[in-house]
Amino acid sequence: MKLKNLLSFMLVLCMALSFAACGVPETDPVVQPTDAPGSEIVVTDMIGREVTVTPGRYKKVVCIGAGALRMYCYVGDVALLAGVEDIENTTLEERPKMFDAAARPYVLAFGETFNTLPSCGVGGPNAQAAEAEKILTCEPDIVISEYQDVEKEDALQKQLGVPVITLKSGPAGVFAEEFSDSLKLLGQIFDKTERADELISFIEKETADISNRTKDIADDDKPSVYICGLGNWGTTNHLMTSETYSTFKVANIKNVVSGLGMKGVGEIEEEKFVALGPETDIMFIDGAAVKNIKPLYAEDSKMFDGNKAWENGEVYLEMPYNAYYTNYEIALANAWYIAKTVYPDHFTDIDMTAKTNEITKAFLGTELASDIFGCKASFGGYQKINTTEFFK
Repeated sequence: MKLKNLLSFMLVLCMALSFAACGVPETDPVVQPTDAPGSEIVVTDMIGREVTVTPGRYKKVVCIGAGALRMYCYVGDVALLAGVEDIENTTLEERPKMFDAAARPYVLAFGETFNTLPSCGVGGPNAQAAEAEKILTCEPDIVISEYQDVEKEDALQKQLGVPVITLKSGPAGVFAEEFSDSLKLLGQIFDKTERADELISFIEKETADISNRTKDIADDDKPSVYICGLGNWGTTNHLMTSETYSTFKVANIKNVVSGLGMKGVGEIEEEKFVALGPETDIMFIDGAAVKNIKPLYAEDSKMFDGNKAWENGEVYLEMPYNAYYTNYEIALANAWYIAKTVYPDHFTDIDMTAKTNEITKAFLGTELASDIFGCKASFGGYQKINTTEFFK
């Protein structure tokens, strides 16, 4: 009996231990390795804020501020958007419309999706602060922002209760390190690192191709070039230019305004523009400036007298690339067009419609050249301007 009782006791004990091993108390934490999918990590956004995120876990995204939605569209999944600013929804009657004439390729590509989404704020250049209440109605689980004020971003994040990640683009635009770093950050947060790296590699390859074709051209063989009509908060005309225009640097182009001591995009004095006229071999006008130059030319048809490029018919149109901040794919296409125009013998193999389609396919997954050229401020696409007819 004793042996039998002992065996019974051991059997019961083994069953109890077995049940205990199978059960996991609900209060016990499940610890994931730090590199497992869905693990929390701390990232540093583009204005130096440390934010805790969970890569690949976000299902409802809101983008606010000039350029944020555009950059997200380059890397992220548009299907995850939970709301857009009014400026991005072309079906709304009451919204900022100052950029409607210019192509915004991300809107051309995904506008039908944007038009179905609720508002997360008005947006536009006059919107100087995020609209937290409207953002909350979209119930996002992450916000991608271009409002570059640390204290305001921290306050917005606290108010919303979700991560707010700030992006940034440097003065060199598509060629800027800050732009590439923003793409990398988006790739990290949304588990799209391969996509971000793919786009960055494409940009680097295109940039190197332009530079390599022009790097050995002798200074004596370089014409002096003037670029005007560059966007600066919507105010632009024939005097608005840049001494440090990044495209000219990439394509090894002689900038006629070099040495003026300008910082970024700015307006030169009328007297300086006139003085540089005899030295200007080629002029490029951004399409966004045409609407402002036309009335000036109507008042004074002699405003370009003495400008060699104008008088020789060497004036060309580039596509507007600043419309609610930089259209990076158009800026890259412009670089190809400018380099091809200034150094035609080095770019005989480049067709601008094909190149523009290649670039928009790389950035947004679709060919958009005809849509871009069809926008009002594109005037049909890249072209030499007939200086006796175009501004009438």
